[in-house]
Amino acid sequence: MPNNAEYCADVVRQADRDRYLATLFAPARHRDALFSLYAFNVEIAQVRDKAREPMPGEIRLQWWREVLAGERQGEAAAHPVAAALMDTLRRYGFVAAPLLELIDARTFDLYDEPMATVGELELYGIQTQSPLFAMAAGILAEGAPLPEAFTLDASVAMALAKVLAELRRHASRRQLYVPLDMLDRHSVYREDIFAGQPTAPLRAALTEMRGLVREHLAKARGSLRGVPPQILPAFLPLALIEPTLRRMDRADYGPFKFQPLPAWRRQWLIWRAARNPAGLFGG
Repeated sequence: MPNNAEYCADVVRQADRDRYLATLFAPARHRDALFSLYAFNVEIAQVRDKAREPMPGEIRLQWWREVLAGERQGEAAAHPVAAALMDTLRRYGFVAAPLLELIDARTFDLYDEPMATVGELELYGIQTQSPLFAMAAGILAEGAPLPEAFTLDASVAMALAKVLAELRRHASRRQLYVPLDMLDRHSVYREDIFAGQPTAPLRAALTEMRGLVREHLAKARGSLRGVPPQILPAFLPLALIEPTLRRMDRADYGPFKFQPLPAWRRQWLIWRAARNPAGLFGG
């Protein structure tokens, strides 16, 4: 049987390949901690898929809240991801509050209520991504100051890029992460999205979304000079965003038939960014 660290690494390898590859560029002494954090994220992100109904999903998220609060020590010790995560929190002196915020934000995923505004989507991005970036950076920093502005913009860019890439999956279960205020500006009918219709108004709204992603990437790029180099492995998946957006810029882009970058190219982009941080932004 694999130990907790091996189990977490396998979870991440299978469910979040990009962060798995990025972690291989981190010092070996920090990899187990990073894998525990990312495996926790996989557990939370997959609750909707595994629970299928809101109430079982709410129960599962509440279990994780109680684990982080130290209320289920026996159960946590028997759960390889929970045990590894709690060990990481203790070892690095992290408080659980950011992860509790991540869980609260992920409650949105359990229901079919639409994302109302761009501001709400940006906040969702911060709450679901910045704890991962900030804690991973904290693991790697070894006392270096953490760049808050860089982390926040990276978080929003990552979350919005995922919304664009997963439009088909969300539409298939009648979820709307593209904000209603943005859809309304372009006169997009929700039922067209749920029916998988790539209408001209929808294409215009998605073009605006890509512009918003690029705005946050540009802000993160502007903060790159102050980022300690040792924390960059935490941010290597950013290198995939701009190349993905360029594929969406093509005339033949099909929002409901979009295929992600092939595995070999994702691996190459992460490797390139590890060698040159400018590669984080498609440079």
